[in-house]
Amino acid sequence: MSAGSGPKARAVPLYSQPPVDVELARQQWEEGNRRLEQGRGDRDAYRRLLSDVDVVTGELRRRVGQTFTLQELADAYAGADDWSRALLEDARPEDAGPPDVSRAMDAAFHVYARGATDYRP
Repeated sequence: MSAGSGPKARAVPLYSQPPVDVELARQQWEEGNRRLEQGRGDRDAYRRLLSDVDVVTGELRRRVGQTFTLQELADAYAGADDWSRALLEDARPEDAGPPDVSRAMDAAFHVYARGATDYRP
């Protein structure tokens, strides 16, 4: 076989992240949702958390779209800490405390995962 024949090799980025394990991500999302629900006793804090979940969910809709698989959602989760933190800090009133980014982010991913084409409870 000459150098110009045969199947083309796919270009692989030098610093690509490995795919995120879907089951591990789902466990983190479920735990975030449990932590969200544990906060129901403090109505004001719970309301703020639900608002934060809505902010992250809206961004997921923009980033992942309406038709997606759990793997695609898990891949988006890999870099979500940074953009979730930035979004939630920007959406926060100046006099409010810092957002609970991990709880809001994980709960939002948990909710959004239900729309995946391959979702199974």
